[in-house]
Amino acid sequence: MMTHHRDFRAALGRFATGVTIVTTLDGDGRPVGLTANSFNSVSLDPPMVLWSLARTSRNLAIFERATHYAINVLASDQRALSDRFARPVENRFAGVDWRAGLGGVPILDGVTAVFECSHATRVPGGDHIVFLGQVEAFDARDREPLLYHGGRYATPCYAPALP
Repeated sequence: MMTHHRDFRAALGRFATGVTIVTTLDGDGRPVGLTANSFNSVSLDPPMVLWSLARTSRNLAIFERATHYAINVLASDQRALSDRFARPVENRFAGVDWRAGLGGVPILDGVTAVFECSHATRVPGGDHIVFLGQVEAFDARDREPLLYHGGRYATPCYAPALP
């Protein structure tokens, strides 16, 4: 039985996730991004994905007003990028290679996948807001993903193929 938020968080940490950086533009057209591992597919037809953001995030209002955002799925060699976008850094994009995607949102170089989304809806979910995005464009590369498990970064260990 759940007794503490810390225990619940630790139990959730037993589920391995990928690591993403969600990007958009603020009202002045400046790039904004943050590390998130709360990403999931929702629908193939139409193509939709979701991610969530804490109600206490200083970037919440920016993402609530955004018409587009991109979910950049990080590759295993992008741990430093994940750390950078997870911390309060004045200009997270300084020295980071990216290109403008749909709606001008930043698409990070070297990621294993990217999903360019138009905002579909958002739903309150306890202490978070769940964002649902309509996938307008996507790209994927054959790169090993960066994983997060038990409060630590990890990389996959692939099992041999079955005969």
